[in-house]
Amino acid sequence: MNSLSLAFPVFEISARLNVDAAGIASLAKKSLLLELETWPKPGLVSHVDSGSHSDMDARTFRDSASAIEPFLRSLVIAGASARHMTHLRSIGIAAETAMLSATSGINTHRGAIFGMGLLCAAAGARANGILSPQLPLGAVVRELWGQSILAGPRLANSHGAQANLRYGVGGARAEAANGFPGVYKIGLPALRAARLKSPTDPEAQRVETCFALIAELDDTNLLHRGGDEGLRFAQRAARHFLATGGIAAACWQLRAQSIHDEFIARSLSAGGAADLLAMTLFVDEIEGS
Repeated sequence: MNSLSLAFPVFEISARLNVDAAGIASLAKKSLLLELETWPKPGLVSHVDSGSHSDMDARTFRDSASAIEPFLRSLVIAGASARHMTHLRSIGIAAETAMLSATSGINTHRGAIFGMGLLCAAAGARANGILSPQLPLGAVVRELWGQSILAGPRLANSHGAQANLRYGVGGARAEAANGFPGVYKIGLPALRAARLKSPTDPEAQRVETCFALIAELDDTNLLHRGGDEGLRFAQRAARHFLATGGIAAACWQLRAQSIHDEFIARSLSAGGAADLLAMTLFVDEIEGS
């Protein structure tokens, strides 16, 4: 099966399955773009600046999100059809090819294709009654594909694989196979608490959620860029921001920007937290606040 057929399945398939694949994929893209439209995020690309990244900017991410949206739709349909992980993986590989084509070879959303793609497949499976509609999306991923995720092939040169070998952290594979605890135990509680702190400022809510994720995750992107010292610095900075009031504190934007600048000076970027922020926004919309 070629990448074109993976990206643009017959629309009657979605209708027959009674699943709004286009709507779910559109929500996933929206979540990716909302993550981009969040600043200050320590070291990360946003609509304001490129953070610690000299090879990409907001336009690169917008082009990437548009390129992978059709494949997210295909993943919804694959999940609704109870397809095996090997089929999901083939769609993900095609999505990555489309991403690299749209960005002139820059990896903007590889982690998001994996994590958000699985959540899209889970949303399709849940919508079509493969598992209980009351089951969280993360649990659907764990039940349907968890073992296959851990047993599947690993890119030897990926940041996650290198961090697993050097530091013993699980990375994105373990996160997905375990039902996305970063989303359910960190991201969602932080997002909902932030709404109480700043109910009229969604961007501030996303900033606080990002800091909460950085504070707790063993982010393989941080390990890749800064080693264990860089990860611990990032976690301490995020925890201090939160412990001193987060977005409820006076001049919180200046404090967050100062941390952002420190990350840039150290060439640190919390890409794993960024991916999980987007996934948190997606799950929050699908499962309801």
